[in-house]
Amino acid sequence: MDALSLTLVTDLVEKVCVIIVIAYLLSRLKYFTEVLDGKLTFRNQLILILIFGAISIYGSYSGFSIFGATANVRDLGPMVAGLIGGPIVGLGAGLIGGLHRLTMGGITCIPCSLSTILAGLFAGIIYLANRKRFIGIWGAVIFSISMESFHMILTLLLASPFSEALEVVENVYLPMLIANAVGMFIFAFMITNLMKERKTKKERDKLSAQLERKKKELEIAHQIQESFLPHSIPFIENYELAASSIPAQEVGGDFYDFIPISSEQTGLTIGDVSGKGIPAALFMAFSRTLLRAKACRNPGVGRMIESVNNFINEEPHSDMFVTLFYGVLDNKNNKLTFVNAGHNPPLLLRNENKEMIRLSTGGVVLGAMGGLKMNEKTTDIYPGDLLVLYTDGVTEAVDKQEAQFGEEHLVKLIEENQDLQPEDLKNKIIDEVYDFASGTPQADDITIMVLKRRA
Repeated sequence: MDALSLTLVTDLVEKVCVIIVIAYLLSRLKYFTEVLDGKLTFRNQLILILIFGAISIYGSYSGFSIFGATANVRDLGPMVAGLIGGPIVGLGAGLIGGLHRLTMGGITCIPCSLSTILAGLFAGIIYLANRKRFIGIWGAVIFSISMESFHMILTLLLASPFSEALEVVENVYLPMLIANAVGMFIFAFMITNLMKERKTKKERDKLSAQLERKKKELEIAHQIQESFLPHSIPFIENYELAASSIPAQEVGGDFYDFIPISSEQTGLTIGDVSGKGIPAALFMAFSRTLLRAKACRNPGVGRMIESVNNFINEEPHSDMFVTLFYGVLDNKNNKLTFVNAGHNPPLLLRNENKEMIRLSTGGVVLGAMGGLKMNEKTTDIYPGDLLVLYTDGVTEAVDKQEAQFGEEHLVKLIEENQDLQPEDLKNKIIDEVYDFASGTPQADDITIMVLKRRA
């Protein structure tokens, strides 16, 4: 390459750098992004025609005259316009740049003007052929090289005399090819990045909307689940009672209930459904509603739980099951008749001799299989006796070293605080569990019920 050609390349690349700045500013206009999104309106098409037409005119002025021709990046504006906005935008910008070139004269004014107009038109046709999508960086660069080659062919065919046209082509072909290809690469790079940014933003906005909708659904599910739990603690003569349930997620599978059976009998139940989240919450609501419906019509304990189990197994429930403790407290005779279906044994602390009794009947979880026989037991509740029912979210809470809270820890806590009122003891246990976990995320639902007979 001789000194003249090298100078031309350097100067043209310098001019392209100016166009880079223009391209960046242009890519921030809302009209530009609207067109990229396929939202073509009369207004944004007209604005882009004027802008890219002006860029084409600038491309003519930024060139250098060689033997009556100009080495330039005039075709760049219409090509980009057509590749992003279609044939109307490309042709419009090409007409502005081409007609302006016609006024500049020279032996190549006709082929150069025609080339600029056709560059925008052909770019628009490629846009349509590509289903109104930008053809990408390398597709745009190859198109740019092809159009500048076509430009040179038109010059050889239409310019006269041929000898001068040939000399012009020999001098400007390579500089114009490089300058337009580099300019197109930068434009295409910016356009592609902008499209990726907008796609990412759309996906992010879509995900954000989905998360917000999911959050709202979980809030509603949480409210519905709370409506299934008792809203108040019933009055039981000679007894004090407290209970709480804290789900690990927005909704959980633990539940407790107080079921009025007669003026002297109250059903006390606590359960834990397998799994977590909405499926567990739905199965919890089903189990709790079924238990309450059966208990109100049947004061028996063992046979009633057998009926509940058989009904659960008749319904499809995705292999879910529920551990359950159910007891009927007779506050006239101070007796508790109970069934334990695979649940953590409640802890009964005798006031007189400080003996700790675990209430277990060897039952199997509900939903495992039908036709199970449930053993029931009866125990006396003496003045000052304390009964604590809980789910495994208490004993299986873990600290940072993954050590479990454990039943032994719970037993000791109850023994050391047996003089507290049920509400205070319940809160004491919950606080102790959270202190033990020490910032570790709650892994399971925590449910506690405390019953105490007045001394």
